[in-house]
Amino acid sequence: MFDPQKVTQMAAYFLQKRGGRMSYLKLMKLLYLSDREAMSQFGESISDDQAVSMPHGPVLSQTLDLINGDSSAAAWNAWIAGEANYEVSLKVNINREALDELSDADLQIMDVIWARCGRMTRFQIRDYTHEHCPEWQDPNGSSFPISAASIFKAVGKTEEQAQELTRQLIARRHLNSVIRNLK
Repeated sequence: MFDPQKVTQMAAYFLQKRGGRMSYLKLMKLLYLSDREAMSQFGESISDDQAVSMPHGPVLSQTLDLINGDSSAAAWNAWIAGEANYEVSLKVNINREALDELSDADLQIMDVIWARCGRMTRFQIRDYTHEHCPEWQDPNGSSFPISAASIFKAVGKTEEQAQELTRQLIARRHLNSVIRNLK
Protein backbone atom coordinates (compact mmCIF):
# COMPACT_ATOMS: atom_id res chain seq x y z
CA MET A 1 0.00 0.00 0.00
CA PHE A 2 1.37 3.40 -1.00
CA ASP A 3 2.81 5.26 1.99
CA PRO A 4 3.38 9.01 1.46
CA GLN A 5 5.67 9.16 4.49
CA LYS A 6 7.98 6.50 3.07
CA VAL A 7 8.09 8.20 -0.33
CA THR A 8 8.78 11.51 1.40
CA GLN A 9 11.76 9.93 3.12
CA MET A 10 12.99 8.48 -0.18
CA ALA A 11 12.76 11.91 -1.82
CA ALA A 12 14.45 13.58 1.14
CA TYR A 13 17.33 11.10 0.97
CA PHE A 14 17.97 11.90 -2.70
CA LEU A 15 17.51 15.63 -2.13
CA GLN A 16 20.08 15.60 0.64
CA LYS A 17 22.54 13.75 -1.61
CA ARG A 18 22.02 16.46 -4.24
CA GLY A 19 22.60 19.32 -1.81
CA GLY A 20 18.95 19.95 -0.94
CA ARG A 21 17.45 20.90 -4.30
CA MET A 22 16.58 19.00 -7.49
CA SER A 23 14.32 19.10 -10.53
CA TYR A 24 11.01 17.22 -10.33
CA LEU A 25 11.97 15.21 -13.39
CA LYS A 26 15.28 13.97 -12.02
CA LEU A 27 13.83 13.18 -8.60
CA MET A 28 10.96 11.22 -10.12
CA LYS A 29 13.33 9.17 -12.25
CA LEU A 30 15.57 8.39 -9.26
CA LEU A 31 12.53 7.24 -7.27
CA TYR A 32 11.22 5.12 -10.13
CA LEU A 33 14.61 3.52 -10.75
CA SER A 34 14.91 2.73 -7.04
CA ASP A 35 11.57 0.94 -7.08
CA ARG A 36 12.57 -0.92 -10.23
CA GLU A 37 15.88 -2.02 -8.70
CA ALA A 38 14.12 -3.18 -5.53
CA MET A 39 11.72 -5.21 -7.67
CA SER A 40 14.68 -6.76 -9.46
CA GLN A 41 16.53 -7.66 -6.27
CA PHE A 42 13.73 -8.38 -3.79
CA GLY A 43 10.50 -8.80 -5.75
CA GLU A 44 8.87 -5.71 -4.27
CA SER A 45 9.00 -1.96 -4.70
CA ILE A 46 10.08 0.44 -2.01
CA SER A 47 7.25 2.93 -2.53
CA ASP A 48 4.39 0.57 -3.38
CA ASP A 49 3.26 3.19 -5.87
CA GLN A 50 1.71 2.47 -9.28
CA ALA A 51 4.13 3.05 -12.15
CA VAL A 52 2.78 4.76 -15.26
CA SER A 53 4.18 5.63 -18.68
CA MET A 54 4.17 9.34 -19.38
CA PRO A 55 5.80 11.34 -22.18
CA HIS A 56 9.01 11.96 -20.20
CA GLY A 57 9.30 8.31 -19.19
CA PRO A 58 8.11 6.11 -16.34
CA VAL A 59 6.84 7.80 -13.18
CA LEU A 60 5.25 6.82 -9.88
CA SER A 61 1.65 8.01 -10.04
CA GLN A 62 0.84 9.00 -6.45
CA THR A 63 4.36 10.32 -5.94
CA LEU A 64 3.83 12.62 -8.90
CA ASP A 65 0.72 13.93 -7.14
CA LEU A 66 2.88 14.74 -4.09
CA ILE A 67 5.48 16.52 -6.21
CA ASN A 68 2.73 18.48 -7.95
CA GLY A 69 1.46 19.84 -4.63
CA ASP A 70 -1.07 17.41 -3.12
CA SER A 71 -2.06 19.50 -0.10
CA SER A 72 -3.33 16.47 1.84
CA ALA A 73 0.18 15.01 2.19
CA ALA A 74 1.30 16.29 5.58
CA ALA A 75 4.63 14.43 5.65
CA TRP A 76 5.62 15.64 2.18
CA ASN A 77 4.63 19.22 2.88
CA ALA A 78 6.53 19.26 6.20
CA TRP A 79 9.78 18.03 4.61
CA ILE A 80 9.74 19.18 0.98
CA ALA A 81 8.94 22.48 -0.69
CA GLY A 82 8.01 23.20 -4.28
CA GLU A 83 10.29 25.71 -5.92
CA ALA A 84 10.42 27.70 -9.15
CA ASN A 85 11.56 26.09 -12.41
CA TYR A 86 9.98 22.72 -11.62
CA GLU A 87 12.25 22.00 -8.68
CA VAL A 88 11.77 20.83 -5.12
CA SER A 89 13.91 21.48 -2.07
CA LEU A 90 14.45 19.88 1.29
CA LYS A 91 13.03 21.92 4.20
CA VAL A 92 14.62 19.91 7.03
CA ASN A 93 17.97 18.40 7.91
CA ILE A 94 17.76 14.64 8.02
CA ASN A 95 19.85 11.86 9.51
CA ARG A 96 19.51 8.07 9.47
CA GLU A 97 17.19 8.09 12.48
CA ALA A 98 14.75 10.39 10.69
CA LEU A 99 14.49 7.89 7.83
CA ASP A 100 12.71 5.33 9.98
CA GLU A 101 10.41 4.11 7.18
CA LEU A 102 13.39 3.04 5.05
CA SER A 103 15.32 -0.16 5.70
CA ASP A 104 19.06 -0.45 5.27
CA ALA A 105 18.35 -2.52 2.13
CA ASP A 106 16.17 0.33 0.76
CA LEU A 107 18.99 2.81 1.32
CA GLN A 108 21.54 0.49 -0.29
CA ILE A 109 19.37 0.26 -3.39
CA MET A 110 18.96 4.03 -3.46
CA ASP A 111 22.74 4.41 -3.12
CA VAL A 112 23.22 2.12 -6.14
CA ILE A 113 20.79 4.24 -8.17
CA TRP A 114 22.48 7.45 -7.00
CA ALA A 115 25.91 6.10 -7.98
CA ARG A 116 24.56 5.10 -11.40
CA CYS A 117 22.43 8.17 -12.17
CA GLY A 118 23.03 10.91 -9.59
CA ARG A 119 25.35 12.93 -11.81
CA MET A 120 23.00 12.90 -14.78
CA THR A 121 21.04 16.00 -15.67
CA ARG A 122 17.25 15.81 -15.66
CA PHE A 123 17.18 15.24 -19.41
CA GLN A 124 20.00 12.68 -19.37
CA ILE A 125 18.19 10.59 -16.76
CA ARG A 126 14.93 10.94 -18.69
CA ASP A 127 16.69 9.67 -21.82
CA TYR A 128 18.30 6.91 -19.76
CA THR A 129 14.87 5.64 -18.69
CA HIS A 130 13.66 5.78 -22.30
CA GLU A 131 16.61 3.65 -23.39
CA HIS A 132 17.00 1.28 -20.40
CA CYS A 133 13.43 0.69 -19.21
CA PRO A 134 11.66 -1.33 -21.91
CA GLU A 135 8.52 -1.49 -19.73
CA TRP A 136 8.02 2.19 -20.60
CA GLN A 137 6.13 2.78 -23.82
CA ASP A 138 5.62 6.27 -25.24
CA PRO A 139 2.01 7.20 -24.45
CA ASN A 140 2.00 9.91 -27.15
CA GLY A 141 0.98 12.74 -24.85
CA SER A 142 -1.18 10.63 -22.54
CA SER A 143 -0.38 8.14 -19.80
CA PHE A 144 -1.09 4.50 -19.02
CA PRO A 145 -0.22 2.05 -16.25
CA ILE A 146 2.94 -0.04 -16.28
CA SER A 147 2.19 -3.48 -14.88
CA ALA A 148 4.39 -5.01 -12.22
CA ALA A 149 4.74 -8.07 -14.47
CA SER A 150 6.20 -5.96 -17.28
CA ILE A 151 8.75 -4.47 -14.88
CA PHE A 152 9.70 -7.93 -13.60
CA LYS A 153 10.15 -9.17 -17.19
CA ALA A 154 12.17 -6.06 -18.10
CA VAL A 155 14.61 -6.75 -15.25
CA GLY A 156 15.18 -10.31 -16.45
CA LYS A 157 12.52 -12.47 -14.82
CA THR A 158 10.84 -15.19 -16.85
CA GLU A 159 7.14 -14.95 -17.66
CA GLU A 160 6.37 -17.47 -14.90
CA GLN A 161 8.54 -15.65 -12.36
CA ALA A 162 7.00 -12.31 -13.33
CA GLN A 163 3.47 -13.65 -12.83
CA GLU A 164 4.32 -15.26 -9.47
CA LEU A 165 6.14 -12.15 -8.20
CA THR A 166 3.18 -10.02 -9.29
CA ARG A 167 0.78 -12.28 -7.37
CA GLN A 168 2.99 -12.01 -4.28
CA LEU A 169 3.21 -8.23 -4.64
CA ILE A 170 -0.57 -7.90 -4.89
CA ALA A 171 -1.05 -10.16 -1.86
CA ARG A 172 1.42 -8.10 0.22
CA ARG A 173 -0.28 -4.86 -0.78
CA HIS A 174 -3.65 -6.28 0.19
CA LEU A 175 -2.34 -7.53 3.54
CA ASN A 176 -0.71 -4.16 4.26
CA SER A 177 -3.98 -2.41 3.42
CA VAL A 178 -5.92 -4.63 5.83
CA ILE A 179 -3.34 -4.04 8.58
CA ARG A 180 -3.43 -0.25 8.09
CA ASN A 181 -7.22 -0.26 8.25
CA LEU A 182 -7.09 -2.10 11.59
CA LYS A 183 -4.96 0.63 13.18
